[in-house]
Amino acid sequence: MECVGQLEQFRDRPRQSGSLECEGKNNIFFSSRTKFKKSNISKLIFSVRLGPGGHKFEGGKVADMRRQPLGVSTGETELATKMIQIQSKRFYLDVKQNRRGRFIKVAEIASDGRRSQIFLALSTAAELRDYLSTFSDFYASLGPPNPDNLPEDGKLKSEMMIKDNRRYYLDLKENARGRFLRVSQTISRGGPRSQIAIPAQGMIEFRDALTDLLVEFGTDDGGFKGELPEGKHMRVDNKNFYFDIGQNNRGIYMRISEVKTNFRTAITVPEKSWGRFRDIFADYCDKMKDGSDKVSGPDSPK
Repeated sequence: MECVGQLEQFRDRPRQSGSLECEGKNNIFFSSRTKFKKSNISKLIFSVRLGPGGHKFEGGKVADMRRQPLGVSTGETELATKMIQIQSKRFYLDVKQNRRGRFIKVAEIASDGRRSQIFLALSTAAELRDYLSTFSDFYASLGPPNPDNLPEDGKLKSEMMIKDNRRYYLDLKENARGRFLRVSQTISRGGPRSQIAIPAQGMIEFRDALTDLLVEFGTDDGGFKGELPEGKHMRVDNKNFYFDIGQNNRGIYMRISEVKTNFRTAITVPEKSWGRFRDIFADYCDKMKDGSDKVSGPDSPK
């Protein structure tokens, strides 16, 4: 594999930082940016993508890339992928499916190898497609950029999408380097934030690639169809407990948050383990009740 050969040459220059890109047979794409010692190749981050109908393997050591069977099962199936180049960035749009339904993973690969990604339900991807048309029309109506008169916060136009417990912020922005559409994904109650940035000139190309996938796979997310239960709250002494039901591309889950002054923590329990979680909790409740009954038996003082 040409990429591995080039990588080994790159590795033999210890403590050097830089980027490497190559395209081999079968449309193999490789990108890397790192700083490492010759003896510590495991710190190298890489991504290998095969052409249509192939598989994708990410992360690990170079040795793994040679011997690891591609397409190792992770509970997800990749149904289709598209790659588009917009200026110096590559965008991969992957349609995936798991036991809960279908979704699209959008990955942005910058020229220096940095990677960002967001996840979209098919219905959300359709909404984004429509917004891309709106933003593109607005962008076309703008005059040429004026570096001396940039918006104070950089924003030219903004919209928001909501899907279950996720919010997506669409911001057409302008800075000294030009205009771009930033798509940010957040999860309610302090979840991680991720974002991609699409150069404004490429919004139509991105929309068309998204449209092609939606024409093929539709806009039905699959998975759970009903309404998720409302969240619940309880207070114990100086603590508040919140029970929130959410859904993402991996399924339905319950987030249990413990909140008190200057402190917050949470756990996430997947739906498939709720029954077991309940049984363990009930078992402890029964044991504590039995112990309490023994202490306060019929002969105990009143």
